[in-house]
Amino acid sequence: MKGRVLIIAGSDSGGGAGIQADIKAVTALRGYAATAIAALTAQDTHTVHAIHDVPLPFVRLQIELTLKDIGADAIKTGMLNKGEVIAAVREELDLHAPETPLIVDPVMVAKGGARLLNAGAERALIERLLPRATLITPNASEAEVLTGLPVNSFAEQDRAAERLLALGARAVLLKGGHLPGEEVRDVLLTPQGRREFKNERLHTTSTHGTGCTLASAIATGLAQKLELHEAVSRAHAYVWTAIRTAPGLGGGNGPLNHTHTVKPDA
Repeated sequence: MKGRVLIIAGSDSGGGAGIQADIKAVTALRGYAATAIAALTAQDTHTVHAIHDVPLPFVRLQIELTLKDIGADAIKTGMLNKGEVIAAVREELDLHAPETPLIVDPVMVAKGGARLLNAGAERALIERLLPRATLITPNASEAEVLTGLPVNSFAEQDRAAERLLALGARAVLLKGGHLPGEEVRDVLLTPQGRREFKNERLHTTSTHGTGCTLASAIATGLAQKLELHEAVSRAHAYVWTAIRTAPGLGGGNGPLNHTHTVKPDA
């Protein structure tokens, strides 16, 4: 076991996304996962049916105690559905882990279409978390909200990534799974240059939690001292296999096979 990752996000009762997916991904890549749960969701593979907010002082306490005792080599944020939660998270990180790499997955809309952030939270994410991010990992829809630009083609994907970098993130991985075509292209943009990560499109409904899983896999790589492009490359390979070997559970967008790295005789 190598690399401590603190995940600050929402819980998914169905186990396919959110904190549950994060823990599975970090563990499958031989990291150590700690958590601060910011919200509880009641959801299945179809949609999010209800959200229950965790009291803000308790969110703060989870972060503080974990960082003071266990510590973290990387931090990943997921669903933070209110502006005051985002502000509190930023304050706690500034207090207890100001130099720790932060991967921001701007979870805004669930796979089933349920809106997970209000307008105030979107503004707080842009103003408070994005400038602190070592890497931000939006999909095309999230990039449109964050930048105000359309993202329907490779050229627009590149333009939106440049805008996000200009807004203050140190690096941007703009995912292309929502764009049309048989090739899925993600763009990693940093001040030093750009890289593309391409895979053939897998025609499947087992895609619930892909964003959470990818961001946590990248966070694990950074916690294990991989270079950013190496962490992204490994995470891509891990998620692609997790989708390809998904168990086919549920009647909607099903979960991935997070445990494909686990040997049966371990």
